[in-house]
Amino acid sequence: MFDIKSEVSALEKELIDLRRDFHSYPELGYKEFLTSKKVCGYLTALGLEVETVNGTGVCAVLKGGAGEGKTVLLRADMDALPVEEETGLPFASQNKGVMHACGHDGHTAIQLIVAKILAAHKDEIKGSVKFVFQPNEEEAGALDMINAGVLENPHVDAAFALHLWSPIKSGNIGLSDGPILGTTEEFELEILGAAGHTSTPHTAKDALLGACSVVYAMQSLGTREFDPLLPIAVMFGHINGGTARNIITGSVKLGGTIRFLFPDENINKPKVLEAFERVIKGTCMALGLDYKLKYIPSNPSLFNDAALTSLVKENAAETFGTRENVEAFRSLAGEDFAEFSQRVPSVMTFIGVADHEKHSDYPHHHAKFDIDEDMLKYGVELQVRNVLSFLNG
Repeated sequence: MFDIKSEVSALEKELIDLRRDFHSYPELGYKEFLTSKKVCGYLTALGLEVETVNGTGVCAVLKGGAGEGKTVLLRADMDALPVEEETGLPFASQNKGVMHACGHDGHTAIQLIVAKILAAHKDEIKGSVKFVFQPNEEEAGALDMINAGVLENPHVDAAFALHLWSPIKSGNIGLSDGPILGTTEEFELEILGAAGHTSTPHTAKDALLGACSVVYAMQSLGTREFDPLLPIAVMFGHINGGTARNIITGSVKLGGTIRFLFPDENINKPKVLEAFERVIKGTCMALGLDYKLKYIPSNPSLFNDAALTSLVKENAAETFGTRENVEAFRSLAGEDFAEFSQRVPSVMTFIGVADHEKHSDYPHHHAKFDIDEDMLKYGVELQVRNVLSFLNG
């Protein structure tokens, strides 16, 4: 076995340079044209079989030279967010209103260096490695990649992914088996009434009152409708309605998310959505209002396979030189790697990047979000070890 740590160390500058380049030129979901081009060029230069999927997605296959075997998939997401960057970094976003505020620039850079190391040692690998660079993670692009066939030809036996995570301090990782990230349903809701003058409210049907009543009524779901020991959060992210102070508006638009982490998603998800709409319908009916409700494609729960999680923990101990840095992990955040985990044994590991002195402890999606770049090399080493231990035993 080659010296993984020394090879990662030798490539650390290139790793950081790649991350900073991706950070400087962020692109939104399904618009990752430059990012995709750079990824394709890098992987092609390594001698891998490279193809584009769904426009900007990239899938590359490394065939090991040590005989037939299983296939492992590594996934990195590439898309950025519609956020105006406020970090002041010398490599800050050059694209106005778009920013890598979730660490995907780091994920992409890590996976390219993993591919470079493994490609240099392909004769020592049994089986195959699929490197999937996925577009549009923020809006559930994983299912599109799966539907396009990235789990087949060759068939994938296991999948690994990393997430750089600012709620965890640098040097620690979040890793647990079972359901670790919640089911997420995004929604757009419009409350419909009849406009009027504020001096004659009896002649109108106040959609704004209805919207406020719906927001308030939803707070009962987690405390009265479902077991309070099972987490559920109905959150409204925007509310828009009205044009003037003296006009009763006839329409208010709301949008938000429903997040929950229940044992049996197939049974409980329909119950959650039925209760959600029942509250809307009942509230509107009481006020003489109507509504329109639309769900946006979202994520199921992400499940970490127990056996693979044990494997990753062993590899993490080798990578970090300790077993004391592993935190039990559960979150209501959504991640569309969940789609992979619903189909093949999978593990997502959360690598802490929070260092207050380096200003890398801002929450994800914040305009000042940054990562502790010293943690990138650990992500590379961990993924290299995961591939080799799964394929070569």
